[in-house]
Amino acid sequence: MTSPSALQPVADGWPAPTPDQPVNAEVQVPGSKSLTNRYLVLAALADGPSRLRAPLHSRDSALMITALRSLGAQITEVPGSGPFGPDLLVEPLGTGSDSEAEVDCGLAGTVMRFVPPVAALRKGTTSFDGDPHARLRPMGATIEALRGLGISVDDGGSGSLPFRVTGTGGVEGGRLEIDAGASSQFVSALLMTGARFANGLHLVHRGESVPSLDHIAMTVRVLRETGVEVDDSVPNEWKVSPGAIRAFDVRIEPDLSNAGPFLAAALATGGTVRIPGWPAETTQVGDKWRQILPQMGADAELADGVLTITGRGRIRGGVFADTSELAPTVAALCALADSPSVLTGIAHLRGHETDRLAALSTEINRLGGSVTETKDGLRIDPVPLHGGTFGTYADHRMATAGAIIGLAVPGVVVEDISATAKTMPEFAQLWTDLVSGAGQRSGKAQEG
Repeated sequence: MTSPSALQPVADGWPAPTPDQPVNAEVQVPGSKSLTNRYLVLAALADGPSRLRAPLHSRDSALMITALRSLGAQITEVPGSGPFGPDLLVEPLGTGSDSEAEVDCGLAGTVMRFVPPVAALRKGTTSFDGDPHARLRPMGATIEALRGLGISVDDGGSGSLPFRVTGTGGVEGGRLEIDAGASSQFVSALLMTGARFANGLHLVHRGESVPSLDHIAMTVRVLRETGVEVDDSVPNEWKVSPGAIRAFDVRIEPDLSNAGPFLAAALATGGTVRIPGWPAETTQVGDKWRQILPQMGADAELADGVLTITGRGRIRGGVFADTSELAPTVAALCALADSPSVLTGIAHLRGHETDRLAALSTEINRLGGSVTETKDGLRIDPVPLHGGTFGTYADHRMATAGAIIGLAVPGVVVEDISATAKTMPEFAQLWTDLVSGAGQRSGKAQEG
């Protein structure tokens, strides 16, 4: 991965607002990226037209829509009741006809990992590439898995983007062993297409433990919702029976991971934030906020579909294990805590949009913090912070981490707030609205 020192922040940026009193707000967040892109893939492979209600509209979901359209799916926007954009009608794709297709993955892990197995089902060659950072993300497991299924993949020996997948109109399937230690998305990608393989799929993981198992549980759940038989009774093995993927009509849950920065604002300011539409049961990893934030000193209440988080004027440090994509938000709060913190079980974040462990330690330390990388996480010691530029590395969760710190530290400038468009284009406006209700301190960044 590119080191943070190779990507210097620019002078101009987005001044993170600092309220002069505790926030007190209700914030509605857009649909889940993880669910939206999973349902889009399954709709493209289904046995009839499907509808996604209140889906996410962001760069990641737009890239997925464009990718599936390039493979032959028809995806149409239609009026819906969601506050952040239209619903989506999806007509499934065919097998292709020796046609060439191109897929721009951007920086979306779900696109670069979920779509190649779909392309393997069609007849023809599909070229995959993405942003410069995307070429640094681990892709070897996807490439080797496709070859293990008898699919031709030309990656020039790089094991990464760009590469070309040439399908013959079908995949035999059967038993396949992979090493998914770098990302759970390698497993989810194959499970979602496994039912369309002639012999189904018996997927076996060999290697270090698979990170983010919650995301695989999400994939298994949506597969079962669409009529796919999945046996996950043996650890590190998944059996997908061949058969149809049933067309569906589904409403997408709010993105609970993206709700995290807003909930964190309650702790950072000693205020209260409410998120409506919180599901009573969910496979989203963001549901862990109900355990993480009370551990840090907040009160949490889920009632009538509204999660309310109230800060008590103090943020406690602690040991936080396996926080996955929530880690940047947790780290930002730990940088504001009054006692040391250790984040463990997140070594795989080095292969995300950027090396998040290096980026978080670099940027928090740039503001006067005391963060040390460990083998599988971070140690964060409490020290006073000061203003300055917070680099984002084209990573949406780095941008929101900087905004959180700016709630308590005047003069923080987030290098590129537009990085949040990856999964929440509305973030800057929602954040400004959150803070403006509490009043705001002004001040220029103090570079340190």
